[in-house]
Amino acid sequence: MRTEELEAGYLARPDAGRHPGVVMVHDVWGLADHTRDMARRLAAEGYCVLAVNLYRREGEVRIENVGAWMRALDDPRVLADLQTAVDFLRARPDVGPSVGITGFCMGGMYALMAACHVTGLAAAAPFYGLLSHSRGLLHDPNGLDPARKPRDPLAMAHGLRCPLLAFFGVDDPFIPVDEVRALERELGRSGKPFEVVVYPDAGHAFMNDTRPDAFRPETAREAWSRLLRFFAERLR
Repeated sequence: MRTEELEAGYLARPDAGRHPGVVMVHDVWGLADHTRDMARRLAAEGYCVLAVNLYRREGEVRIENVGAWMRALDDPRVLADLQTAVDFLRARPDVGPSVGITGFCMGGMYALMAACHVTGLAAAAPFYGLLSHSRGLLHDPNGLDPARKPRDPLAMAHGLRCPLLAFFGVDDPFIPVDEVRALERELGRSGKPFEVVVYPDAGHAFMNDTRPDAFRPETAREAWSRLLRFFAERLR
């Protein structure tokens, strides 16, 4: 396996040959070691993975209030960065024939939004991405800046552009199950194939093995296997 630190993020890929591409989107804490580890794991399965760095313009990142930080992020700029990441992979001679996207927590939210907005994606697999501006971490009683937050993921979901596999946990305090069911209804309007998996004994960040409070090993293994089957089917 070869790895490389780029301005756009962290690239992990097999040593040789041409392989499908995957854009990986980090959680709110940025492009940390855990995301790099997940990128390497996926690259070991035969994918060219670009783990994007959405904070590369931010200088020193100091997050004191997770909700306030996410509410201040510029969604159109993030989606433009994800479009650039997809285009970057699609242009590489060692990537093909297709490109997908995955992400975790905040990155899952942006992976879902990208699946409804970005061109050139063949598959999307978001993990426990936030769905709504109406409550939870993204809710602001004074209202959000419409230039930075024009639409929430639920409002975009009917415009899904590629097959999607989404993962959630019943015990997630940030994503109520009724929002997940609303997501299913909106995705059903898109006409694209999708599957939403809700694990009964898991909460937020159940894939994150650096967080003993959240990590659920059995659920993580099952979800990873589903992810690999999905990408093997769709990214070919």
